[in-house]
Amino acid sequence: MTDYFLLDVFTDLAFTGNPLAVFPRAKGLDDGMMQAIANELNLSETVFVGGATGQHRYPIRIFTPTEELPFAGHPTIGTAHLLVELGMAERDRPLVLEAGVGPIVVEFENELARFTTAAPFSSLPSSLNRTAAAELLGLGAHQVLSEPVLASCGLPYHLVELASLEALERARPSPGAWSEWVSSSGYDQVYLYVAGKEADASHIVRARMFSTPGGVREDPATGSAAAALAGYLAQNRGIGRWRWQIEQGIEMGRPSRILAEADRTEDDLSIRIAGEAMIVGSGTLHLPSGLTVSREAP
Repeated sequence: MTDYFLLDVFTDLAFTGNPLAVFPRAKGLDDGMMQAIANELNLSETVFVGGATGQHRYPIRIFTPTEELPFAGHPTIGTAHLLVELGMAERDRPLVLEAGVGPIVVEFENELARFTTAAPFSSLPSSLNRTAAAELLGLGAHQVLSEPVLASCGLPYHLVELASLEALERARPSPGAWSEWVSSSGYDQVYLYVAGKEADASHIVRARMFSTPGGVREDPATGSAAAALAGYLAQNRGIGRWRWQIEQGIEMGRPSRILAEADRTEDDLSIRIAGEAMIVGSGTLHLPSGLTVSREAP
């Protein structure tokens, strides 16, 4: 048997935000078992925390129902909040989570956990152009404002800027067009956003994220996509400190709030993602006969 916790992330209200399962004492689980557990729970991501490698430092593994991810935002935020609640980390000290992209430093400010991305921002042309993006989403070409890009802070996303909230709400990805334009690129994540026209350095962005495999599915809050978007927006806005409140999951009935910051200098671009989380449940998983898991505190 092994214990786990359920959290809602990027929210302060139960049954909103993005659900997450975290196994805080997963030492002893092998890769196949972690993947099987993630498939069984069937959440967008499940996190397995290994034994401590130092003070306030833990390795983590992040799995979707079908694959392991090197990095994901809402698992990072949710795991950090849980480790504090369990007394495995302290709110007034930085926490380091060792993920596939490298060590991620998480700091706490009141009810927020905030991490700085470990992987540098990068962007490339997307396999989508404006016409293809409109076809993919069932929209008119005029509703796609600019040429899509492929942006990443450890996990790549096709970023598609839409003209209005109405277009965002109407977007319905076509599986056929997805296979032709998205899957062919090798990157099956599309992040739609409406940035607005505000000239100030802090404003609200509305977003939706779709991904595969297992059919095209929507995600209610995606921190890694928010990081990629923040990097892209900051790159286009120039030197300075930029802040956004990214609202996602509204169309799914699971509203989420992601806080993104980007500091751009002449030589560097630093991106931070922050959010709240709350524990909504806990349970015990009965593992197959013969498999034991270390009960040591990490």
